[in-house]
Amino acid sequence: MSDTFITCTGMSFSWPDDTPVFDGLTFTLGAGRTGLVAPNGSGKSTLLKLIAGELRPSAGTVSVSGPLGYLPQSLPLAADLTVAQVLGVAGVIRALDAVESGDVAEEHFATIGDDWDIEERTRAQLDRLGLAELTLDRDLGTLSGGQIVSLGLAAQLLKRPDVLLLDEPTNNLDLEARRTLYDVLEDWSGCLLLVSHDRALLDRMERIAELDRGALRFHGGNFTAYEQAVSAEQENAEKNLRNAEKELKREKRELQQARERAERRASNASRNLKNAGLPRIFAGNMARGAQESAGRAGQMHASRVSDAQARLDEAGRAVRDEQRLTLDLPDTGVPAGRNLFLGHGLRVRHGERQLFGAEGVDLSIRGPERIALTGPNGAGKTTLLRLLEGGLEPDAGEMTRADGRVAYLSQRLDLLDVGRTVAENFTAFAPHRTEAERMNLLARFLFRGARAHLPVGVLSGGELLRATLACVLCAEPAPHLLLLDEPTNNLDLLSAGQLESALSAYRGAFVVVSHDEPFLARIGVGRRLLLADGTLTETGAPQG
Repeated sequence: MSDTFITCTGMSFSWPDDTPVFDGLTFTLGAGRTGLVAPNGSGKSTLLKLIAGELRPSAGTVSVSGPLGYLPQSLPLAADLTVAQVLGVAGVIRALDAVESGDVAEEHFATIGDDWDIEERTRAQLDRLGLAELTLDRDLGTLSGGQIVSLGLAAQLLKRPDVLLLDEPTNNLDLEARRTLYDVLEDWSGCLLLVSHDRALLDRMERIAELDRGALRFHGGNFTAYEQAVSAEQENAEKNLRNAEKELKREKRELQQARERAERRASNASRNLKNAGLPRIFAGNMARGAQESAGRAGQMHASRVSDAQARLDEAGRAVRDEQRLTLDLPDTGVPAGRNLFLGHGLRVRHGERQLFGAEGVDLSIRGPERIALTGPNGAGKTTLLRLLEGGLEPDAGEMTRADGRVAYLSQRLDLLDVGRTVAENFTAFAPHRTEAERMNLLARFLFRGARAHLPVGVLSGGELLRATLACVLCAEPAPHLLLLDEPTNNLDLLSAGQLESALSAYRGAFVVVSHDEPFLARIGVGRRLLLADGTLTETGAPQG
């Protein structure tokens, strides 16, 4: 078998409105684990779909050697499907059951093929991914989001693919499920290409592919090594940019000085020729010679200025625009001793299930605390956030909230009106600010000029996050308690960094549900709560 698993040659692709995504993209990919990184909207998911054959390039070719498995970011699965149907083994198992019962019809053997051990392999794959408790006849509607993602991965692995494409595979996975996924992928021996914002997962890759302006650049090593290489590149690029700026200034200065010298020489020559009383034709020839000499010198300096400008432009293109948020949000401050929330014996029932156990849960939030709420999928973390917000009342227990605004950012980021622009939404949240203040604040969230007047419905995931944060953090009154439910899901690494900047500037209290350990460490969480088996437990600060 060839060492190359994915071959892309001169591939181009545009959206129906002729917006180009790729133009002549060429690369090859062999065995090993590769992480694909780029800002949202750069075409990462589109590239995976092109490789998987879900999209067709407008020019060029994409080919895959060997069987392929593809796990998209969103799984369009119906709730009434069974586990066996999602895994794609229901028909084979029915045929096996028929043969075991004595039905030796030819179609059963055709369905089974070489999969006589399918039940054993299926159970082994489910066990390996932490899904040992699932029965093959269980309905999808009874599973958590994390279980569905793990089940989707199991379905791809059962195909025994040589090439595996994964798009944000850790979304909705709790910490234990993430660690299980890490172990499974570290044992992968084929060609793996994954899109992820999960630094812990990217640090288990053998190479990083950066999608930049429609081209792929490969970096050997994991994500930490990639960041170090990019940092060194940027330091050198910024140094080259400074040198190019100095060189351009120097060349412009020398050009101006050359022009001034030429003008002085021409003036002096004209005066000297007149005083010397030379014949007019001879004086004219000398004057033209002086002008031509000055012209050649001027052209030489102008050419140097042009070359210096070209070097400056090239140096500028090599410097990345990181677009970091720089914020100061003093209005969000909360006094250290203030009680924001007190809850005792809180219980919520979902159907026949008592979510928080017989005794309920107790929780207090005081001052500008930064709290991480963790726990397995289905434990009730989102339900607890809704209790804190006031959007849900408990079936039992007592709770007290301080006066003031609580802001809740759900996983769907559905707080804004998608039919209105960013600026119009911001006006609704901060109606008493002047327009100049609003435009200045939006600019700090990187909505400058015409971008402030984009409809919310056309924003990318990272842009939607920034617009929501702007409206929430700069609202009137400012929120004293911020609730965030899996805020880094579907965010590229740049957007996640912008979220970290915003939370660092926020001076109130927040509770964040996240399984992203590095993210929790970087936003300065000082208190950690674990919700599991109906019990809320203090577990200390997050792991770095």
